[in-house]
Amino acid sequence: MNDEMVYGKNPVVELLKSGKPINKVLFLAEGPGGRNQDIVASLHERNIPYQFVDRQTLDRLTNRERHQGMLAYVAAREYASIEDILALAEERQEDPFILMLDEIEDPHNLGALLRTADAVGAHGVIIPKRRSVALTGTVAKTSAGAVEHVLVARVSNLVQTLKDLQKKGCWVSGAEAGGNAVFEADLTGSRVIIIGSEGKGISRLLRESCDEIVSIPMKGKVSSLNASVAGSIMLYEVLRQRASSSHVARGVKQEG
Repeated sequence: MNDEMVYGKNPVVELLKSGKPINKVLFLAEGPGGRNQDIVASLHERNIPYQFVDRQTLDRLTNRERHQGMLAYVAAREYASIEDILALAEERQEDPFILMLDEIEDPHNLGALLRTADAVGAHGVIIPKRRSVALTGTVAKTSAGAVEHVLVARVSNLVQTLKDLQKKGCWVSGAEAGGNAVFEADLTGSRVIIIGSEGKGISRLLRESCDEIVSIPMKGKVSSLNASVAGSIMLYEVLRQRASSSHVARGVKQEG
């Protein structure tokens, strides 16, 4: 049995009872009067995504082992909330520094970005519940342990989450072509950095919700960067500017 998957009705029910983090549950499509309504209700209560699929899909995922029409993907660690992320910033007495990822699908990219987020001292990472890789074992391995130290919140609506953060004083910078050069932008203060998906970039509604669009200068023949590379450049520029701002502030205080 794959260590990221649990299948069979009793194993999935016991997994739910254990309270362990779950990325998603798949059910055999049986119509509205199916036998698993009690389990579906439990998933609703815990806000865990689920999906109905055909038998061929479950057979393929489980190598035709006995799945009893049910499969759960186990998360590598518990998800945090937006409040947890903001509370960490307050605890550190720092302006919030948050990375939002719009439909990143490659687990290696997510793992690498978690590793960078930890390195630069970001307070947390936000990912969507759907159309995005979750905290899988591959992500955990690629992060080189950072998954245990970086708070990751998984939300239903990125746009609404962004608006809520803006109301709390966060300035939002989306990384896309056609914006001001990132090295000339002011990235200090409470900050959310958005990195788009590998193929489509930042979705239209999310882009329209940004306070600014910033771009990484490209001098070569290639027109774009890997999502994890672009994200790392953005995050380290935020760190650099925060460090410079802190040095200036200390210098002013000493002169006074």
